[in-house]
Amino acid sequence: MSAPDPSPERPQRRPRYVGKNPRKFAEKYKEHAPERYAADVEKVLASGKTPAGTHRPIMLREIMELLAPQPGATAVDATLGYGGHAREILAAIQPGGRLIAVDADPIELPKTEARLRALGFPPDTLLVRRMNFAGLAQLLATAAPGGADLVLADLGVSSMQIDNPARGFTFKADGPLDLRMNPARGQSAAALLASLSAVKLEKLLTENADEPHAARLARALTATPAPITTTTVLATLIRAALPRPADAELSVRRVFQALRIAVNDEFAALDTFLRHLPQCLKPGGRIAILTFHSGEDRRVKHAFKAGERDGLYATIARDVLRPTANELRANPRASSAKLRWARRAAPPASFDSAALSAK
Repeated sequence: MSAPDPSPERPQRRPRYVGKNPRKFAEKYKEHAPERYAADVEKVLASGKTPAGTHRPIMLREIMELLAPQPGATAVDATLGYGGHAREILAAIQPGGRLIAVDADPIELPKTEARLRALGFPPDTLLVRRMNFAGLAQLLATAAPGGADLVLADLGVSSMQIDNPARGFTFKADGPLDLRMNPARGQSAAALLASLSAVKLEKLLTENADEPHAARLARALTATPAPITTTTVLATLIRAALPRPADAELSVRRVFQALRIAVNDEFAALDTFLRHLPQCLKPGGRIAILTFHSGEDRRVKHAFKAGERDGLYATIARDVLRPTANELRANPRASSAKLRWARRAAPPASFDSAALSAK
């Protein structure tokens, strides 16, 4: 007599939590499954919050108007993230269009690609690559040799990364002090912090976040007897170093920002992306870039001005665009967003693409 089949495994229990509503990221099981709990997720959205594990596209209406995607166009989302912008662009360029999407995050990228593929568009209308957008020109040299009709770059950190304590981006919950977009590459923020002298840390905080208390914080953070390895320990030390609570909370955000920029080499990647951006666009092609702090915005502004002066861009944004009051009420995380745009000029008859690539 054969042995009975083993009983099927029981489904995993949802996380238990104290009180009426879940507070921790892992406990918000309804927000992690919006297809099953649509009404609950809608309540979260209506309250001006972003459901856990998701991201709300910022300035979507303005971006779609500026980029004006048309059927048959070749589009690029250089920072795919959760795919909110990409979803709208992908729909607008059908039939016959193609979206090339890149992102450096190996954790979120497969999830986003699966969501976009589930929309039912033909498979060849979407090309997804895991890479930093600094290498976009090399990708398009083979994927779209003629260039793109439109390019979008949203330089903000996605809510999925911020909300998940395991990623080390948030100081609101305890987690490893990591801050890497790709946890498999480079050194963590904890390792970087342990390697810096007070002088070098002060310079980093000033250059990456315009931190007004950089000197005091650098001395305090490099004088700790034990390594700083968690997000909450770092936040506690910053608050202890500054006497005014209001100053301390702003400085916590700026220090995390400065370390994140450093461990991901964000400014160098942005500079490379901006330098090669004109060769990624067809004549008349449009670019829109969302930035979230002054260091990014300055780079974009100066690159667009230099490109216009050199005849690479026909027109550029004269003024930065900001989210509307309605969007800010619905999504407070959009508060620091700035949007700039440019349109590629037609190259002169003697245009030398090889020379441009070498610059």
